[in-house]
Amino acid sequence: MSHAPHSPLPVGHYAYDEVDRTFLKQRVAQFRDQVERRISGALTEEEFKPLRLMNGLYLQLHAYMLRVAIPYGILNSGQMRTLAQIAQRYDRDYGHFTTRQNIQFNWIRLEDTPDILALLADADMHAIQTSGNCIRNVTADQFAGAAADEVLDPRVHAEILRQWSTLHPEFTFLPRKFKIAISGSPQDRVAARFHDIGLMARNGENGRPVFEVYVGGGLGRTPIVGVKLRDDLPEEDLIAYLEAILRVYNEFGRRDNIYKARIKILVQALGVDEFRDRVNSEFVAMDRARYRLDEGIVAAIRARFGVPDFDPAGQAAEKLAQQRKADRAFDFWVRTNTHAHKQPGYVSVTISCKPAGGIPGDVTSSQMNLLADLADQLSFGELRITHLQNVVLGHVRQDKLYGLWQTLEQNGLGTANVGFITDIVACPGLDYCALANARSIPIAQKLSERFASPDLQREIGPLRLNISGCINACGHHHAGHIGILGVDKRGEEAFQITLGGAADQDTVSIGQIIGAAMSEDETVDAIARIIDTYLARRTAGEQFIETCRRLGTAPFKDAAYATA
Repeated sequence: MSHAPHSPLPVGHYAYDEVDRTFLKQRVAQFRDQVERRISGALTEEEFKPLRLMNGLYLQLHAYMLRVAIPYGILNSGQMRTLAQIAQRYDRDYGHFTTRQNIQFNWIRLEDTPDILALLADADMHAIQTSGNCIRNVTADQFAGAAADEVLDPRVHAEILRQWSTLHPEFTFLPRKFKIAISGSPQDRVAARFHDIGLMARNGENGRPVFEVYVGGGLGRTPIVGVKLRDDLPEEDLIAYLEAILRVYNEFGRRDNIYKARIKILVQALGVDEFRDRVNSEFVAMDRARYRLDEGIVAAIRARFGVPDFDPAGQAAEKLAQQRKADRAFDFWVRTNTHAHKQPGYVSVTISCKPAGGIPGDVTSSQMNLLADLADQLSFGELRITHLQNVVLGHVRQDKLYGLWQTLEQNGLGTANVGFITDIVACPGLDYCALANARSIPIAQKLSERFASPDLQREIGPLRLNISGCINACGHHHAGHIGILGVDKRGEEAFQITLGGAADQDTVSIGQIIGAAMSEDETVDAIARIIDTYLARRTAGEQFIETCRRLGTAPFKDAAYATA
């Protein structure tokens, strides 16, 4: 049975109007002219570079890479099919989902980019502000609007932030790129404290939602956990307060040194109290009425999102319980890959893009088309991309899960590993990126195969493993319980191991390097010994990160280098 929405609006996805569409068409026409001038030689690469970056186009090792924006991770089925079409027609039949909830195409020809952007515009999509020193794609909780524990639907406020930040005249050329994440739940599912600005919703004293505001977090060369700037920011002051933060950063952020240009460096240099005072001064001085988010504005944005017309759940829960009892593998998948929904009889499903031996985040065009079909059949035509490089169907009735799982299993998407050691986050690394020191993909594949056994993963329990091909940390290795960093060791690819990072717990922490870099195979063996040490020394019910914090890194370091 199809669960296509009865609402005229696309469920879960913000509905563009003619103003949005006209803007995108004008932008495509502008870039088409710029590309033609570059190909003809009228523009040099130096002149063209800032223009292409404003449209998400990078020049990598072997080809151009186009990064397409997926605002707050939400797609409808038609948009997913457009991405599949681009992968098949203009790339090598796949795309790569990123830690910013975007998608990258790694084999793009320059002359094809205007046509690709035109296809995207026809589907109400674009690549604007996916690169450059601007406010990048705002990320949000992948279970937004569905999670049983959320205080507010962060898609609404993420859309407000998108509209506020897109081509903002003051913030188009910031000292450095700027990233914002928003969670509608007190449970951090967005790594809020590792962002330039992280927003966490909670209930205020009057029962109305307020935001905790974190600022100055980030990874890269100088990993820093963000500091709390406000504990109780009212919804109506959201834009005004963020504008004040950006003004302070734009005025005082360094432009003389790219490595010291992020807001995290400014917060550390000024100290959090002085930084807060400067923000408050801007906040108090501005025309707050101009920025105020009154209930009418928020309601108007919320109305542009379609609302699922849920079928009565009936005996869905009972049927699911019977199917889980009858099939152990299915039961394990349900436990690992589903999330509690606010609607009785429904769940959100995380579809792993990390099969054993696969490339984290890579999805073929046929798989994209399948996901679009499944979204139409089971989840009101809506999909979500997670910052952990997986895909979510937000609203699946419980008695449809068994058929969904069987279909996913048949198409390489049924892996039951979400939150486990093979649910690896990895950047493309030196296979594509000109900045990388080492390849992230082969070591991710070897680790995925080494720990592929479902029984072993279940024994190990929740564990976050992240891989970056260089210090820029696009794979968020500092935030992994186990992190791997690719380095250049006397002209050879090598890897450092970090332990103890965490982005989604009450205690957020940065992983610490435990020793000298090793070869790829040595690193895989070292991580296996680290896991063996954990299994031998944990207490009852203790997860890896808890054991690591209790024991410290010393016993794991000893194990890692025992035979290295």
